[in-house]
Amino acid sequence: MGIHLSVWTVRHQIRAGDIGCITHLHGVLYAEEFGYDQSFKAYVAEGLGRFVQSFRPDRDRLWVAEAGGKIIGSIAIVSVSEKEAQLRWFLVHPKYRGRGLGRLLIEEAVGFCGECGYGNVFLLTTSELGVARHLYTSVGFRKTEQTTHRIWGKEVTEERYDLGLRAE
Repeated sequence: MGIHLSVWTVRHQIRAGDIGCITHLHGVLYAEEFGYDQSFKAYVAEGLGRFVQSFRPDRDRLWVAEAGGKIIGSIAIVSVSEKEAQLRWFLVHPKYRGRGLGRLLIEEAVGFCGECGYGNVFLLTTSELGVARHLYTSVGFRKTEQTTHRIWGKEVTEERYDLGLRAE
C-alpha cells in the first residue's frame, strides 16, 4: 500500500519510530542548512506529537519517503476543521532533491485534500525555502501573509500560502 519507485518508497502508514526520525531529520537539516537552533526541533516534535494524539485517518495523513531503510522525506496533511487542512512537515533529504520526490509528495498531499472535501489547504513556511516555495506555487498555492520576527535562534520571515480547492 505504497508508491514504489526504483530509488525510494512512499508510504502513509505510521510506524514505530517514524515521528522521532522525522523530528530528527528536520532538526539536523534545518540547523545545517539555515542555522536554526534546537527550539526548531522542539517545535517540530510538539506539532508531530499533537498530530499523532489527534490522528484521524479519514482526515489526516502522513507520508513517509524511505530509501535503503532510512527515512528521506515526509509531508503531512493535518485537519484544522471540516473544510480546512494544513500541509506540514514537508522535507526531502538533500541527497534526494531534484529527482521528483518533492513534487510527488506535494501532489499526493493535495490530492488527499481533494478526496477529503477540504475547501482550503494552507501551509506555513519561511522565505529561505525557495525550492519548496516554487513547488507550492506550481500546484496553485498563493502567498497570503508574511511576518518577520525572531524565532528558532534567528530573524525569520514566515510566510503563509493558501490553496483553494473545489468542494466535491
